[in-house]
Amino acid sequence: MAGARLLAPFFGASNLVWANVIGLTLIYLALGAWLGGRLADRYPTERALAFVVLAAAGALAVLPFVTRPLFGFAADAFDNLSTGAFVGSFLATMLTFLGPLTALGAVTPWAVRLSMTDLADAGRTAGRLSALSTLGAIGGTFLPVLVLIPTIGTRRTLLVAALVLALTAVPALPRRGLAAPAVLAIGLLVPVGGVKAARDGDRLLFEGESPYQYVQVVERANGDRVLHLNEGWAVHSLLPADGGTTDGYWDAFLTLPVLSGAPAGRLAVIGNAGGTVANLYARSWPQQRIDGVEIDPTVSSVGRRYLGMTNPRLTVHTADGRHWMRSSRATFDAVIVDAYRQPYIPFHLVTREFFAQTRARLTSSGVVAINVGTPPDELEVVDRIAGTMRAVFPAVQVGRYDRFNSIVIGFADAAAARDAGRRLASVSPALQEPARRLAAGLRPVEAEGTPFTDDRAPVETLTDQGLLAYLRSGAPGA
Repeated sequence: MAGARLLAPFFGASNLVWANVIGLTLIYLALGAWLGGRLADRYPTERALAFVVLAAAGALAVLPFVTRPLFGFAADAFDNLSTGAFVGSFLATMLTFLGPLTALGAVTPWAVRLSMTDLADAGRTAGRLSALSTLGAIGGTFLPVLVLIPTIGTRRTLLVAALVLALTAVPALPRRGLAAPAVLAIGLLVPVGGVKAARDGDRLLFEGESPYQYVQVVERANGDRVLHLNEGWAVHSLLPADGGTTDGYWDAFLTLPVLSGAPAGRLAVIGNAGGTVANLYARSWPQQRIDGVEIDPTVSSVGRRYLGMTNPRLTVHTADGRHWMRSSRATFDAVIVDAYRQPYIPFHLVTREFFAQTRARLTSSGVVAINVGTPPDELEVVDRIAGTMRAVFPAVQVGRYDRFNSIVIGFADAAAARDAGRRLASVSPALQEPARRLAAGLRPVEAEGTPFTDDRAPVETLTDQGLLAYLRSGAPGA
């Protein structure tokens, strides 16, 4: 669990990253079990096992201090779209867990070998040790995630784990073995530094770890404030220094009251993040009542503290977007879906079942708008999401707002969709630029292809394919 959290600020927390973490963990544990069984027969002593546990503790204690520069190099490789360097550094990153996990994998067969005194009790002994190790794994899953990581951070959580391992080895070590836990205890007092440095020219305002992710807020040289999550490839919220529009895809959402015909209506934002949309609406649509749904309370907190999230018409709900939409009894004139862990949209927010739930919460003229981020010209996932919406809504339109973001809009009223161009052309002067950019690329979507469902929605696979195709296409720096 801590290993995945170490990776998240640099590589994200997608299924691909989790598959690598879990798969390589199992490989290392299996390798350790094989080696441990052979070495236990050769050195069947408690002292030998204690040295293995101590080696695991030492390898674990090193991780907080070596992973940041290594992971930073890997992140830079990805930023530069250098596939060879990225793959190589990613593999090197994963190899950092080889030492501690292989050593820990050796413990169980060694413990079985030392505990086996009578073949008549072999099954009972093996079962007892297996149950004990499983209980430890359960504790190792929940304790870091629910208590240690939110309280003391990932790196100190690893140091605590290393200290506990070293203490378990002490009874079987000579007196000088007491030095190892002492050194590790002192190590807890050593500053481990920040998780990620701010980019050149940025001033770090906040960084921290929530139960869900790594959170960072920086102030750019021009005064804009930006929210980064996990690997930081994307901007999840933006507070412009001049208090105006963002010149990003968030501005496109300012057109929704025009498309729905409800300038004083009710808006739901699934993926509220630091409140960028609510900030924009405070100036352009002050009568709009907004329900902002954000799963991570830490993100909401930094939004209020650093990103100007003070719209008095905004109510923040700490919940998963789909669960909240299902349980809500309110009716909305517009719904925005902007919840993603770059570059992946959570699959359960783009399925036919989710869109059916959302349409049931719309007024007769309501609209749903989704931001879908993809590399330039890699639009398969956009088209699949739009096609899924078209299986539920009578009219859907999609447009490319900038190089990396498409806006997909579902209309509860087909007539409103046909009138969308005229409405966008008649907006107030303050909204003319985002309306023009959105209208320039809008096109109707027909119901075709297989829609995403809760049972099958390969969003991450399609996104990965688009990223790889972009790299192979000769993109700048690839």
